[in-house]
Amino acid sequence: MTWIGDNLGLIWEQLREHLYLAILPVILGLIISVPLGYVATRYSWLANPLIAFGGLLYSLPSIALFIVLPAILGTKVLSTVNIIVALTIYTVSLLIRNVIDGLRSVPPDVRQSAIAVGYGDLHRLIAVDLPIAVPVIFTGLRVVTVANISMVSVGAVIGIGGLGELFTLGFQKAFLTPVVVGVVLSLALALLADLLLVTLQRVLTPWARAMAPVAEVA
Repeated sequence: MTWIGDNLGLIWEQLREHLYLAILPVILGLIISVPLGYVATRYSWLANPLIAFGGLLYSLPSIALFIVLPAILGTKVLSTVNIIVALTIYTVSLLIRNVIDGLRSVPPDVRQSAIAVGYGDLHRLIAVDLPIAVPVIFTGLRVVTVANISMVSVGAVIGIGGLGELFTLGFQKAFLTPVVVGVVLSLALALLADLLLVTLQRVLTPWARAMAPVAEVA
């Protein structure tokens, strides 16, 4: 407890860095995945190759990717850009399947009705397809977010890892407290992020709550 009190500034700084490195790639990955998923549903022959390519990208070892990216991007080894790009790649590789499945879950008659009343492609995507696809997309989003919060710590191997740096500090000094603090805060972040995403999904799909009592009565 003495160590925690004396190092609150360090803990807060690592927590902020961890949150930034974990959440920004999720946002960027979602922005990239939605257009890719839309294109894959428009041109169905692209879907399987995209999903397979995503699986291939996710199989890349994170440590190797963190080390190789500086040479590819021309960044410094200790640049946070390397972590953000790597985790964005992992986010897209996992999320693309959920976006495709979510957009495919839109009933054809609903899509045809939207076209019949004059919805253009972009308007239909935003107003009809994406809202219906939200539950499937958010399932993947929750997995990706928790996975990113976990993988950020691996970046401590190259000197950038948010709470992972507390693990390194604890191991170097053979002192358990920083490790425990890092683990507890990582778990708390993952649980809080998952709870926030569940809440956001409920806000974005109010009809799902309205239909639940009807389903129970039926």
